[in-house]
Amino acid sequence: MAALTTRLLVAALLLALCVLAGAQKPSPCQCSRKDPEKRENCGFPGISSEQCFAAGCCFDTSIPNVPWCFNPLPKQELQECVMDVSARRDCGFSGISPQECANRKCCFSDDIPGVPWCFFPISVEDCHY
Repeated sequence: MAALTTRLLVAALLLALCVLAGAQKPSPCQCSRKDPEKRENCGFPGISSEQCFAAGCCFDTSIPNVPWCFNPLPKQELQECVMDVSARRDCGFSGISPQECANRKCCFSDDIPGVPWCFFPISVEDCHY
């Protein structure tokens, strides 16, 4: 019982720190495009959607047996560029510059090695909570 109380207290403190740090609710694209099998838990058992969003996390109860409060995809300048890295389709070549990529009307992010850095955007019509 003490271990559960301690875990809940730690989770509540972490959420409070996120709120104090100015965590923002993620965009719909950052949440809906996250592969459910790759969700990383961002909350605690019984967390509400308000608490989850206040921590800067996504909340979705529509898929059973996966975390409902989870870390969002990385924020991108354009919503069309927010996607799971496994969904990226190469739009450039090795060593392409951000400007050359933009000239092709594609997205550029060199944050993650081993995946396309210049990739085709996808429609934002599928973005919803």
